[in-house]
Amino acid sequence: MGQFIKIGTQEEFEDLEAGKLVEAGGQSVAIFNLGGRYYAIENRCPHRGGPLAEGLMAGDEVICPWHGSRFNVKTGAVLTSPAQQGVKSFPVRVVGNDVEVDIA
Repeated sequence: MGQFIKIGTQEEFEDLEAGKLVEAGGQSVAIFNLGGRYYAIENRCPHRGGPLAEGLMAGDEVICPWHGSRFNVKTGAVLTSPAQQGVKSFPVRVVGNDVEVDIA
């Protein structure tokens, strides 16, 4: 396990209708709030680099805004093409009011 990095407070991630882009440890990470639980995946779609934090949400899936690939925000798994591989997911935890991600 790596080192958790604070990316914000719970208030900053309330009422998200899509993801939110954060930079953590030099990586671009998309954060999602699903019913008060936080999930983090790489922000860059492996197909053509689309920004997943800007994608539409459908349950626990995010739809890449560029070409429509779908990814599970809990696991990073690719669910539909044109992307052929998933994205990395990162552990997220809440400590007090702080939201932290482990990008290792």
